[in-house]
Amino acid sequence: MSDVRRAWSTAALLAMGLAIGCKGDGGEDASDTSTSVGPTSADGSSTASTGDTVSGGSMSADGTASTTSTTAPTTTTVDDTGTDTGQVVCGEQFFPDGSPWYTDYSTAAVHPNSEAIVTWLEGAGWGGGDQMRIDFSIEVLEADASTPRLEFEATGDFYTPDCDWVPVPVPDGGALEGEDGYECTTDGDCHLIVYDCEEQRLYEMWRANITGGTFYGGCLAVWDMGMVYPDIGRGDGCTSADAAGFPIAPLLFSADEVAAGEIDHAIRFILPNANIRHFIYTRPATHSTGPTSAPDPAPPYGVHLRLRADFDLDSLPSNGARVVARALQRHGMFLADGGQITLTARSDRFTTAKWEGLLDPYDLSSIRPSDFEVIDWGPDLDWGEVDCTREPLGTPP
Repeated sequence: MSDVRRAWSTAALLAMGLAIGCKGDGGEDASDTSTSVGPTSADGSSTASTGDTVSGGSMSADGTASTTSTTAPTTTTVDDTGTDTGQVVCGEQFFPDGSPWYTDYSTAAVHPNSEAIVTWLEGAGWGGGDQMRIDFSIEVLEADASTPRLEFEATGDFYTPDCDWVPVPVPDGGALEGEDGYECTTDGDCHLIVYDCEEQRLYEMWRANITGGTFYGGCLAVWDMGMVYPDIGRGDGCTSADAAGFPIAPLLFSADEVAAGEIDHAIRFILPNANIRHFIYTRPATHSTGPTSAPDPAPPYGVHLRLRADFDLDSLPSNGARVVARALQRHGMFLADGGQITLTARSDRFTTAKWEGLLDPYDLSSIRPSDFEVIDWGPDLDWGEVDCTREPLGTPP
């Protein structure tokens, strides 16, 4: 980020009284006061109408645009005998094996400052009442070639060159995070997340709002689902629809996964800005934000926490909670954004299983920061010393 944009990010937010909450440059929860959304048993489905498709590129290791994909995601189905059918289950796994979100980290090396980091966080707490809670509000929508692609009008939450500028598939009957439809009525993060299996693209937008016939959009990150991204993701120093620069969809756990008894990927977690180390991030994150304010040794953006192997799973109140905890032991959780509700699950509006009776927002509240250890991803990086360098998809305004 340039000095001008960095100065705007901090000074303007202070002037507006939002310094600890606003995504000044593609960062954290707009209010930093998100509340837990309880389980819902509402059914829903997505329909589609005719529209044009738009293909996007991907990022190479040097941060330049490429339209070349690797192999498709490798999650497969099995038949009744347990035999692998070879059929890819797009939408259950969003990137190929080898991506950091699907790696088994149960024996990965511990960071040399792990004890200091978790001790600091134990004193600061999770935020939101200092209990590990679960937010069930983010929707994940499926599109295909017939889904209409809508152009959007960029808002002040769109950043160049971090964000992409292409039409977005908007399925009929879908909804934004925390909303009944596509209008952002609550002034929340209002994430719009849509994947297209045929196109092999994952579209994630922060602060989407379709109202009065106009599509207003904050930062759009378009991900190539056939690509194993390098450590610099879409570009070092660059944000995405989440502050750390991560994709969101692969880190959300669903009611279907919990009901099946296994979450085979890492999990998204968030902390208050005051509990995130100021301007610092660590791989595989690519970004931090001005509103972060904690000192060393607070956790930086991108920190990867793993629940200790000796944690007593039987102490948890439900089978669903134990499924989540086992995933935290095997895959861990990545610090992706700022806010008050620690873990993020996928809404059950478009899933077969429902959260009611499966997992309560407080079922993991007994888990403390001191129950974790920090996985070693290498040195800390200073966001103040790097500019986002990438070629956006489309021509930004």
